[in-house]
Amino acid sequence: MKVYTKTGDKGTTLLIGGTRVPKHHIKIEAYGTVDELNSFLGLLRDQIDPTYHDEIVQIQNKLFTLGSFLALDPEKENLPGGKPRLDIKPIDNEDVKFLEEKIDNMEAELPAMTHFILPGGHPQVSTCHICRTVCRRAERKTAYLNQIEKLSPNLITYLNRLSDYLFVLARKLSMDLKAEEIPWIPK
Repeated sequence: MKVYTKTGDKGTTLLIGGTRVPKHHIKIEAYGTVDELNSFLGLLRDQIDPTYHDEIVQIQNKLFTLGSFLALDPEKENLPGGKPRLDIKPIDNEDVKFLEEKIDNMEAELPAMTHFILPGGHPQVSTCHICRTVCRRAERKTAYLNQIEKLSPNLITYLNRLSDYLFVLARKLSMDLKAEEIPWIPK
């Protein structure tokens, strides 16, 4: 299979199901931002302690699943005969629960938060905060898409919980690396 197809040279791309849309379509914005997040998570995984690698890889796999459902043409979700076009398990409550358990486990080791925290303190922590903010953008774009076409609520929930996970992971990395957490003190 060739990497280049030339079919997008005029500024359009195909959804799963075959419908051609402009590359600036909200569906493309949503799953493109999820793809960007996945790339930044790869960068984070390359930087951090291997203890976290398996869970990051699991999250990256879930983001490919989530992006696939965002890329699906809602009018062509099923093949002729009614079989679902995507033969993959959708994001579900168990996926959200996985993130919540990881958050709870990390928070149990962290000091209580009394202020907002300025991102930074160590390159790994900063990368984690970049992942968090890209995740928030993916969530906003997915929520906007949901106003246009109804999506599984688990997609937005997963992204919301993932941004929480990334915030707590940044704090945990700060603690592990003995990096200073600088509180935001309004002046």
